[in-house]
Amino acid sequence: MVAKTFFGFEEILAKELQMLGAQNVEQGVRMVSFKGDKGFMYKANLSLRTALKILKPIYFFKANNEQALYKGISGVNWSKLLNANQTFVIDATVHSEYFNHSEFVSQKCKDAIVDQFRERTGQRPSIDKVFPDLRINIHIDKDQVSVALDTSGNSLHQRGYRTATNIAPINEVLAAGILLLSGWDGQGDFLDSMCGSGTFLAEAAMIACNIPANINRKEFAFEKWNDWDNDLFDSISDSLLKRVREFHYTIKGYDKAPSAVQKAKDNIKNANLDEYITIEEKNFFDTEKTSQGKLHMVFNPPYDERLDIHMEEFYKSIGDTLKKNYPGTTAWFITANLEALKYVGLKPSRKIKLFNASLEARLVKYEMYEGSKRTKFQVTDTESGDQISDSSL
Repeated sequence: MVAKTFFGFEEILAKELQMLGAQNVEQGVRMVSFKGDKGFMYKANLSLRTALKILKPIYFFKANNEQALYKGISGVNWSKLLNANQTFVIDATVHSEYFNHSEFVSQKCKDAIVDQFRERTGQRPSIDKVFPDLRINIHIDKDQVSVALDTSGNSLHQRGYRTATNIAPINEVLAAGILLLSGWDGQGDFLDSMCGSGTFLAEAAMIACNIPANINRKEFAFEKWNDWDNDLFDSISDSLLKRVREFHYTIKGYDKAPSAVQKAKDNIKNANLDEYITIEEKNFFDTEKTSQGKLHMVFNPPYDERLDIHMEEFYKSIGDTLKKNYPGTTAWFITANLEALKYVGLKPSRKIKLFNASLEARLVKYEMYEGSKRTKFQVTDTESGDQISDSSL
């Protein structure tokens, strides 16, 4: 099988798959391939936090023109996967000098499938782009054609808990990947200081408690397949839920907009996570750290593409607030406004290149120490009262 993901998440997706028990895990670009049985296919769709889709390749061939493409698709016995009364849809991705348009490829493949049914039965399955019984994925790279079944259906970022959104909500898979890249493991307090509709909060709680990412999802594509095994699916769901663990820290979200706070509360309730999460109407710039121990902060500040803000002043305020009010905090945020980072006034200890939708972005990390780094190891000479730095000890 092949799990599709965002650029920059290949390594963490491979690690997720290995932890679940996948075999032959291999990283590619925006994808990770692996092996597993039908039960593992169910388990992967339910569990993976950083996968967008899981495809099951069924056939490979070469084609450098439309006749060869038609012949290749006709080589699959489609009656084993579909009957004439059912519906299907084709998603095509093309990187080839021989085929210029994915729509043309989809049409040609559809013709081959429909003609095969007509010749054998006199009937044909219909196209349904919204709720098909079978979703077929065609990938062409140069002259290499891969035919796969889409096991997931709608993108796996559609977890099923978010009904209310703000102007530019962060994709759930992107949010989960950022949290895992940041090292969030649930072993401390968490804060999203600009929480919007609450996506980071929900994903953080599910990671902390080991709750399967897609347990709230209404439907997967494989539920319409001829070999759908409801008992096996229920058994796997139950075993995953038995691995949920307790959480002994706090997860908080702040937003200054009352409408955002209400939407976040609604989404968190939909996800059945309200016992773990507190959301308050607060402007981050007027807050200070309330946790006693180390605080893990992850947030998605607005940028020019998203909301109308005064960029220089806004990003300076982020840096000032972290410096003055949040000692003992590891703060991460993502921004597509690369110019804005210089106004934060702090040097990031890490920068990771990601994409937020089509926008190139950076995930940045700032370590806020208890007191400045320089004074962290200062002690006082008890006789003279002079301070001695660690370098002179």
